[in-house]
Amino acid sequence: MEKVQKKIFKGDIGIWIIILLLSIYSMLSVYSASSQLAYREAGGNTTFYLIRQAIMLIISISFILMIHNIPYKYFSRSSVYLWYIAIVLLVFTLFFGININDARRWIMLPGGITFQTSDFAKVALIMYIARILSIKEAEVNTWKGCFKKLYFPILLTVGLILPANLSTAMLLFGTSMLLIFFSNLKFKYFATMIASSLIIGLLFFGVVKTFKHVGRFETWNNRIENFTKKSDKPENIQEKHSKIAIAKGGLFGLGPGKSNQRNVLPHPYSDYIFAIIIEEYGLLFGAIPLIVLYLYLFMRVKIIIKKTNRKFGAYIVSGLASLIVLQALSNMAVTTNTIPVTGQPLPLVSYGGTSIVFIGMALGIILSVSREVEDMENAKKTQKLEDENSKLEIENETEIDEEVLAESLNLIINTNENEEIENIN
Repeated sequence: MEKVQKKIFKGDIGIWIIILLLSIYSMLSVYSASSQLAYREAGGNTTFYLIRQAIMLIISISFILMIHNIPYKYFSRSSVYLWYIAIVLLVFTLFFGININDARRWIMLPGGITFQTSDFAKVALIMYIARILSIKEAEVNTWKGCFKKLYFPILLTVGLILPANLSTAMLLFGTSMLLIFFSNLKFKYFATMIASSLIIGLLFFGVVKTFKHVGRFETWNNRIENFTKKSDKPENIQEKHSKIAIAKGGLFGLGPGKSNQRNVLPHPYSDYIFAIIIEEYGLLFGAIPLIVLYLYLFMRVKIIIKKTNRKFGAYIVSGLASLIVLQALSNMAVTTNTIPVTGQPLPLVSYGGTSIVFIGMALGIILSVSREVEDMENAKKTQKLEDENSKLEIENETEIDEEVLAESLNLIINTNENEEIENIN
């Protein structure tokens, strides 16, 4: 069994355990939370969405298995082209994507498959930034290089995502800035980018407030006002029933499949799946283990960063892990009514398609770095063992040579003594 694990599931075993446990949570919670959707859309076939989720998880894990065997140096070379492709896809989606609630987030692929281009763009941008920070460190530590190589690509990508998906744009921008903050970029350039972003953000907020009834602006305004003016307005359905689910769950939960709020909450299988998990499994078996799993991912990545000897490897794993963990915390914060509604799924747990696949790609890249770190450590151990064996062989040969020399000396002495005795005789 151990040989199979080492042959197939390479890299950090802790991350593989996280993937397994999150997948189990996903299957259990999606099967329960999607029951209302099944009766409404699938003629009461409650296993339809369970099977679909299982297929997406299998595809995601297949991507992980395939990608984690690729040397991560190739991700550096391909990241520029992937980012170019992401920009083209985002532009296409902005003008020709499927329009749902005044938002164009998806494009239709052959076979009726929908593809959310922002999921691809998130991974592509983090890979691109990791490359720039690692191989163009001297260039980005200039005013021109910083804004041309770093800030402009971030603003362009985020700006193309923003019209249809504000929360994803903010999440990606925050992750990018976090990655840059922990890089070797001089603080004055980082501070200038943050100041510029604040000015752009204030101008954008002013436009949204001025044209509050235009397209998605109205949705954003309503969400902000519902969150900031709770005393003036009754709770909306999401806030109310999410709180009820958490309160009913308590410490131990109502039990698997016994959620009541899944029949009332909008999107209980995606945006509010964390509330359903708490209602059915409680804080002890639902909320706390999930939070620990995502934070444990950060811990495992920290170990990988310490062991890797390449900047690109350190940057890419820290960026992708931050993206996953911040998205998870964002989903949980919405469920607990800590921040306004964002619509971010719980990574690898919420019901979905492309979001699960690209989370799998991100985890595959992290495991690729981990695998090479592990191979490097094994090579060092092997070399050390060989050096010790060689040293031991030399010592043994030296001991043998000393024994032979001693025997030869004894033989010479004995021979001389015998000759002296013969001469006397």
